[in-house]
Amino acid sequence: MLLLGGMMAPAKAQAASAGAGNFAYGDAFLISIGILLLVVIAVAVSWLLVKTKAIASRENDIKEASKQTMLDAYLTNLDSGQIETLINVSRQKAAPGKGRHTKAKLLSLLTGLFLCGNSTALLAQPSNAASASLSSEGGIIITVVLILTPIVVGILLLVVKIINSLKQYQNKQNLAEAERLAAYLKTLPAEAITPELQKRKAALDFQLSHTELSGNLPAEDEIGLLNNIDHKAVLPIVAVKKKAQKRPNIDPQLSKLVLWYIGCATFWLLFGTTLGEYLGIKFVAPDADHFSWLSFGRLRPVHTNSVFWGWASLGMLGLGYYVVPRVSNTPLYSLKAAWYALYLINAAVIIGSISLMAGLNNGGGEYREYIWPIMLLFGIGLVLTLINYLKTIARRTTKEIYISNWYIVAAVMFALVIAVVAYVPLWQDGLGETIIQGYYMHQGVGMWFMLFTLGIVYYYLPQQLNKPIYSYSLGILAFWTQILFYTLIGTHHFVFSSIPWALQTVAIVGSAGMAIPVIAGTTNFLMTFKGAWHKIAGSYTLPFFLVGIVFYFTGSMQGTAEAFRSTNLIWHFTDFTVAHSHLTMYGIICFFLWAGMYAVIPRLTGKEPPQITVGAHFWLALIGLLFYTIPLMYGSTMKGLMWLEGKPFIEGVVFMAPFWLWRAIGGSLMWLSHLFFAYNFYRMIARNNTIDVKTKAFELLSQDIALNEEKELAG
Repeated sequence: MLLLGGMMAPAKAQAASAGAGNFAYGDAFLISIGILLLVVIAVAVSWLLVKTKAIASRENDIKEASKQTMLDAYLTNLDSGQIETLINVSRQKAAPGKGRHTKAKLLSLLTGLFLCGNSTALLAQPSNAASASLSSEGGIIITVVLILTPIVVGILLLVVKIINSLKQYQNKQNLAEAERLAAYLKTLPAEAITPELQKRKAALDFQLSHTELSGNLPAEDEIGLLNNIDHKAVLPIVAVKKKAQKRPNIDPQLSKLVLWYIGCATFWLLFGTTLGEYLGIKFVAPDADHFSWLSFGRLRPVHTNSVFWGWASLGMLGLGYYVVPRVSNTPLYSLKAAWYALYLINAAVIIGSISLMAGLNNGGGEYREYIWPIMLLFGIGLVLTLINYLKTIARRTTKEIYISNWYIVAAVMFALVIAVVAYVPLWQDGLGETIIQGYYMHQGVGMWFMLFTLGIVYYYLPQQLNKPIYSYSLGILAFWTQILFYTLIGTHHFVFSSIPWALQTVAIVGSAGMAIPVIAGTTNFLMTFKGAWHKIAGSYTLPFFLVGIVFYFTGSMQGTAEAFRSTNLIWHFTDFTVAHSHLTMYGIICFFLWAGMYAVIPRLTGKEPPQITVGAHFWLALIGLLFYTIPLMYGSTMKGLMWLEGKPFIEGVVFMAPFWLWRAIGGSLMWLSHLFFAYNFYRMIARNNTIDVKTKAFELLSQDIALNEEKELAG
């Protein structure tokens, strides 16, 4: 994105004949691009050489290592089952004298093989080199970049292919090493099983009786200290927190369903924000392409609708399919209906994106550019989801309906209502079209996305903190006041328009009233952190929750401030509304969704994401959002004041140029964070195909023990 700095310069008239300096400038640009490409290749080749040398020097490293030091580490890492297997092998030996070896040789082999299975790979990280602007011709730069893109991608694919080949070779080495270890262990004499191993097995097998403090005597209240004992079961709103372990009582089919929802959502996040990144480039290089399907006017709604209905909606529904049956203490009513809903919503986004790029749209109305047959598919998916949620809640085993289900079910209901209102054409003539657009756009954000994600937070935040929500009453207050006030505020986008003045005033009053649910919800979430702030440092989900809570308060209160007539004069029709929408939809919705996904996926798969890439995702998303929004808010405020002073419109456009550059930089960081998130998601669901020498060796020993027992029974 640093290349975009040169594109932000105002277009200048080009002379009919280009001077030699211009040609030298272009040559320098091409040379620098070639050097950059060579650097990428050199880094990739260097990494492969380091990796290959690490594998080739493996045997030498084992021989040079200290035998006695490695012995202690190996014995510590043997689990009880492996020690038991080693003992059983010793007992089953038919010829005790066969293969006589010394203890030192045994321990040396075990130690060396252990280190083979736990060798760490070297990581080579290429540095990001800043490249200066080399041309004011955006089309030239974009063309060169587009030409180099498939070349770089091909190099990366080649590197990945070679890495996979090296991994397969290393696995083959590990498997052979494990077979040699298993064969050697079978020849060990009984005296090789040292007392230290026996003691270690006893320590590993030790378990608490859970009566260490209370004893075994029955509890009796002989002097009447206990009163008003309530034996009624309470609603289990906080699940037991198990780090990176799959919960045994989760239906595998439900886990598969949730992961597919989140996986599809991740795809649409990458797709939609990649289009957004390209649109940011077209802001400063309008001549990047000349295809009608890729024009700004067609791609922009594809970007917004794919992240709205593809990323955020599928992500929320997937997390909801985990929450609703969980807090209801009952299985999901219909897995089949949930799969049908997934198919329909994906079909709506796919067909909708193609139709928008082809120029087939609803003809106006932000976020409702899909024509009604396409949006009908989405609506049917929501109907199936609503029935599924309601049927699941109706079969709950607890009397109460936990507040998460209140928010989630209400959100689906409102989504269906606003879709019907927006697409039925009976009341959309003249000003009715404007009023309906304000209602639909704002209710989509507040009563679909915001209401649903708040329901997600009311479950996942207490779960991650391992403590109940601070106040159930504050949650109920926030729920009903949001329904009361948020449904009134859509027309605050049309202050000073020709719609009735009283309707504008009602929207402003409703916007001010939104302070009640926002303050109540923020207080509830922050007070839930009370006494548990120290957990943030050791968690990769809680920072996402905390950032979402902060933006929930600041972004929502900013929306209230924008609604007043005095501020509307300054900020309306400027990029301030763009900054505000990203502050809320990205800062609140996305961060809450990421927090929920990082919380639930390890429970479903038993795998955690790499900590370093989670940190990269978090900081790139947060810093990118701040780079995106703060310059736009400042620049738009100054632009609005310039308009009030009567300055020409074009002066405001020129004034915003550097702030649009910051927008492009921030958007690029946000887009890069999504790549890290997609990688983290892959790591949480991918199978680990690396062979561990120690584990594989004892698996082979266990198989031999079983075969010997079968032979003894048969004989």
